[in-house]
Amino acid sequence: MKKLNIVIFGPSIISLWGNNHATTFRNLMKALHQRGHKITFFEKDVSKYESKRATRRDLPTTPFCNTILYQSPHEIHRHETIIAQADLVILSSYVTDAVTLANSIAALSPTCFAFYDLDTPTTLAKLQQRDFSCLTPAMISNFDIYFSFTGGRALARLQNIYSAQRVHTLHSCVDPDLYFPEIDSTATMQRSFPPEYVLGYLGNYHEDRQQALNRLLLDPAIKNGHLQFCVAGAHYPARLDWPHNVKIIEQISAHQRRHFYNSQRFALTVSQRGLDYSPSVHLFEAGACSTPVITDYWEGLDSFFVIGKEILIAQDADEVLEHLNMHRDDRRALGRRMWEKIMSAHTSTHRAIEIENHWREALAEPQMAAGF
Repeated sequence: MKKLNIVIFGPSIISLWGNNHATTFRNLMKALHQRGHKITFFEKDVSKYESKRATRRDLPTTPFCNTILYQSPHEIHRHETIIAQADLVILSSYVTDAVTLANSIAALSPTCFAFYDLDTPTTLAKLQQRDFSCLTPAMISNFDIYFSFTGGRALARLQNIYSAQRVHTLHSCVDPDLYFPEIDSTATMQRSFPPEYVLGYLGNYHEDRQQALNRLLLDPAIKNGHLQFCVAGAHYPARLDWPHNVKIIEQISAHQRRHFYNSQRFALTVSQRGLDYSPSVHLFEAGACSTPVITDYWEGLDSFFVIGKEILIAQDADEVLEHLNMHRDDRRALGRRMWEKIMSAHTSTHRAIEIENHWREALAEPQMAAGF
């Protein structure tokens, strides 16, 4: 495989504060770097007066890429040579001034120009409402590759309605160097310490997910006050009334997250409304630690995992509490099967290889995009 020169414009990677997408890009870029590719990451420099993110940079240096901070999209002309000489340029969603950046990048005629949509249902909803602030129909039809965090029906809509040339899923993934079971010296997948929480949840506040979190963690905590639960994440409103047996952690740094998953009997993940065929990065992280996962149902779940053997579904507090009473041996076996599935198909190396393959296929086809 040719060693690629890759340029990425994305959300912040130097800060995880309120920004789960940083994990996605860190995983991808580390794996690409390990496979010999060169990566340059462009990130908008956020003033400390504008965001807590600027003062909570947990990764000030990035060993797997060259990070370039800019304050305005008009500064990109200073880096035209880097962009023009790239084998692959990826523009991500959730990037400020995306339309301006897309036009500036396309004008440099990179070999392959791709878009990575981290929330395709939201993108499609905005397009239907004629909100073109982040993406225009013309942009979609001219990207050489459209990577979608979400699978399912959204891919067909991109092709059939917006004439996307090449649409491929690029789901979240996990770095197995960072997430793994913390086991005893016998290496039998048995934890080296007793779990601190019976159920834990990691995720920033999102209105679409809060109802499910209430139903699947807060209600079980209220029903059984002797069990210890935990929620970790940012932006939760002060008005929320947490049960006494739910510990709240505002933010967990990257190097603490593995221990967080290993300190739970079960991990909870909840889906965001409309995101079918879109497993969260937290689901993969917990599973990579051999922590059994309980989730609400989302369309496409059974295409990733065998329900009941690799992952558990719950609709209400009673079903959650039933799962939490699972025998220890059955719980460990469930976690082991989940770990095996993730290691076989959902690591960052798997996603890096997918990028390589889709880039190769795009270049092999005779017609590339003409531009915006």
